[in-house]
Amino acid sequence: MTRKEFPTIHFYDQDFVDLYNQTWAWLQDFQKKGTTRNKLEAKYLNHPGNETINQFESCFSTFFCVYSNRIFAASAQIDNFYAKQEKDGAIRCDYGVRDGKPVFTRDNPAGLNPPLFAWAEYNMYHKIGNKKRIRDIMPKLEAYFEWLEKNFCKDNGLYSVPLAATTMTNAPRKKIRYPIDFNAQQALNALYMSELGDILNDKDISFKYKRHYFSLKTRVNQMMWNAEDGFYYDLDANEQQVRVKTIAGFWPLLAELPNEAKSDPLIAHVRNPATFGTENPFPTLAADEPDFDESGGGYKGSVYPPFTFMVIKGLEKYGAFELARECAIRHLYYMLDTLHPEGREKGNVWEAYQPRKEGQAKWRGKQGFPRPMFLLYTGLSSIALMIENVIGLYISLPRKTVDWIIPTLEIMGIENLSLKRNLVTILSNKTSRGWEIRLESEKLYYFTIEILGQKKKTLPIPSGKCSMLIEKL
Repeated sequence: MTRKEFPTIHFYDQDFVDLYNQTWAWLQDFQKKGTTRNKLEAKYLNHPGNETINQFESCFSTFFCVYSNRIFAASAQIDNFYAKQEKDGAIRCDYGVRDGKPVFTRDNPAGLNPPLFAWAEYNMYHKIGNKKRIRDIMPKLEAYFEWLEKNFCKDNGLYSVPLAATTMTNAPRKKIRYPIDFNAQQALNALYMSELGDILNDKDISFKYKRHYFSLKTRVNQMMWNAEDGFYYDLDANEQQVRVKTIAGFWPLLAELPNEAKSDPLIAHVRNPATFGTENPFPTLAADEPDFDESGGGYKGSVYPPFTFMVIKGLEKYGAFELARECAIRHLYYMLDTLHPEGREKGNVWEAYQPRKEGQAKWRGKQGFPRPMFLLYTGLSSIALMIENVIGLYISLPRKTVDWIIPTLEIMGIENLSLKRNLVTILSNKTSRGWEIRLESEKLYYFTIEILGQKKKTLPIPSGKCSMLIEKL
């Protein structure tokens, strides 16, 4: 196998494997080329029906592009936006694919989107290992952070942005002035800016953004947490909580804002079928809210892969690996239902799904919703969640580590995953001697296997082929 092939996965349910493989095949049609007019990257991914490149979509797409063995450049997805940065640090949410100019709307006059660049860069660093890139893009990230702070941070220390800036355009959050998601996202931004400073061994950067992070963390927990409901809420113009439970209330998990006393009741909502633990997790509006729409209704209950991805990554931060895996598998089964429908209807994957029954979401009066084959979103589920949560692999190239976290041993694994110039294969199988893990690598790395509640062991894996019996560990 050459390095120019995608990693191969193994799982006991072949439908999951087929969906993973099919996603990579479909993505070939999403490859776009920049022009002298739009000045976009030579090669990047975008949905064929998009008239713009979108910041939110592009940032999230990096989380599965990093597994393409460099066939799709994850960095190109966000380099398009750095290249368009304005002198004051502004980066807009949309740029036209024809002329490359920013696109503004009446409900989002500043062209804002969730500030996710630092999170995406941190993840890419651990999957690709390019420290020079962090040094090069840090001035752009700092200028962007300062632009957000200067223009949208108010005297109370919270950020005030329009609802459209959160992407949740028709969510029943009309009275909000201080969105919980944007404030948690800016805390997440500061958290990973500090982490990037640590990677560069720059104590000034690390301390500066850690201070921003803890300041915002304190304000969010003081003003936006509701102990009675066990949930985070938006604030209105009078700094009063708008008690509508939306998926936005889970961004603090990803940003590591709640302590144990807050995280436990918040995670309880993930398990609760009356709120967010629906059959297809997680609806964008809690199932017990008056405006909840069982058919989706846009952001009134639809299940969007990026938000499902966000909640699952938040669960990981609090050690809920088994719950995260269970939710990922349930979500993937609902994707498979639309890919293999009964009868003569043609199968597809979609931008958004219904929370309580199979099928794509519906939004009455919204033309073109949901977008079919919207891989910039669905690739998060069929590739990133498949590798990280269903199979359970967590990779850090700079640390030369692969962690395999699984609730129980199953026949599964990955072949020919590129760790820079090192192809790695990890497969588990049941043999006459018991459960065996076969490993193959071109260079040394450190492998940690954790069978939840049973065993955890870290071993150096030499170059070449080797195997280990689980019972001997």
